[in-house]
Amino acid sequence: MRTALTAAALLLAATACSVSGAAGDDGGKTRLVVGYQSRTINTVTAGTLLRSLGYLEKRLGDRYTVEWQDYETGAPITAKMVAGKIDIGSMGDYPLLINAARTQPVPAARTELISVTGYNLRGGLNMVLVPPASKARTLADLAGTKISASVGSAGHGTLVQAMERAKITAEVVNHQPAVGAAQLESGGVQGYAQFVAWPGLLAFQGKGRLVYDGSALGVPTFHGVVARQAYAKEHPEVVDAFLKAQIDATRYLHEHPLEAAESVAKDTGLPAEVVYLYNGRDGISTFDVTLKEPLLKAHQRDVAYLKRISPDFSGVDVTSFVNDGYLRKAYGAAYDKDRASTANPAATTGTDPVCGKPVTDPATASELWLSGENATRPAATPTCLLRQVAAAAGKVRAAYVPDTVTGTRWFADRSVWLKGPGGTFLPFTTQEGADAYRERHPRTEPIAYADALRSAAEGGDAR
Repeated sequence: MRTALTAAALLLAATACSVSGAAGDDGGKTRLVVGYQSRTINTVTAGTLLRSLGYLEKRLGDRYTVEWQDYETGAPITAKMVAGKIDIGSMGDYPLLINAARTQPVPAARTELISVTGYNLRGGLNMVLVPPASKARTLADLAGTKISASVGSAGHGTLVQAMERAKITAEVVNHQPAVGAAQLESGGVQGYAQFVAWPGLLAFQGKGRLVYDGSALGVPTFHGVVARQAYAKEHPEVVDAFLKAQIDATRYLHEHPLEAAESVAKDTGLPAEVVYLYNGRDGISTFDVTLKEPLLKAHQRDVAYLKRISPDFSGVDVTSFVNDGYLRKAYGAAYDKDRASTANPAATTGTDPVCGKPVTDPATASELWLSGENATRPAATPTCLLRQVAAAAGKVRAAYVPDTVTGTRWFADRSVWLKGPGGTFLPFTTQEGADAYRERHPRTEPIAYADALRSAAEGGDAR
């Protein structure tokens, strides 16, 4: 791919930079430079939210100074880490591997993966969209077209695997996420493969329709925190403070998901409804700092795809790249127990106000956010959610439902709906997912969202 080679050349230029060592001292204070991606909201506990809460600065105290540097993707963070200009950075799984590939051959620039920010066990953080009026119903329909992606990103990695599985090829055009979104809207490209939160943003704005949900891969995807090994060895107390602050921010996110979404929205310009889709209760992302075995196994598996992104990328020794020693110390005795769990610590709970049922099953738990309210309303099932939406006409900020098969949370009004026997309503993130379900359940029928609302209001089955 021409674009992949161009990106590889840029990364090669980055590795040619001289390594200046630790970011250094600043007026007698130890200096920490943190690279983050404010609009990549799966990293907020090590970036946007952490910065706004001030937890890191509070833990470090007056003897330290923190410089935050914001980027759109992980590539420039890696380039600056190679040059010794950034000490700690957060990025997606594929950018993390590229970070390791660039730094492992250079002892003075070596980095280590020290924690996770958020993850999705099925891959739902990365998606492919098409223009709303596109005739494409599946990823296979994009064969031979132009698809925008940020080469080397998590979204690109998912696209490479998905196209391989679909046995298709397409021209991948290297764009920053915002540029690619503009190209999709103008017709310059026919598809758009990106990472959180861009797919949700374009869908929410009515500028894109989901055609491929990364959850269809069934391959875990995550974002994590990487530190320069030399800096961490020289300043272990700084790394310890960072990780403890990240743990604090993660706890805040779990306990105050709506407030956290509003805060991130204010700092990034993203709609709070989109931030909450990913970072809220039962959101697409599960926030947990521990380095879980399924994520590390997926990371090891992803190494093989580096050369498919660009032949310039070398292999990575994931075992030596991962270092959970700092995190174990910061986390405490519960680390191994929490590392073994994949339950979402921020589950949707409560009692459905319309159906009168307790909300206990994450596979069906849905949620309604009404204008003027400072708390969301739980729904026991998507059918119950439709009843709530119908009763709150004109007041809905956002309504969230889980995909019937994958569990990926999506906007109810952007979902594809089927009606089952007895009036049960079943949502799907993509038309392809709904079609596949119908093949296995021929008694289900397609139904438009507006019709589903009317039917649910008349008293369909609430299961």
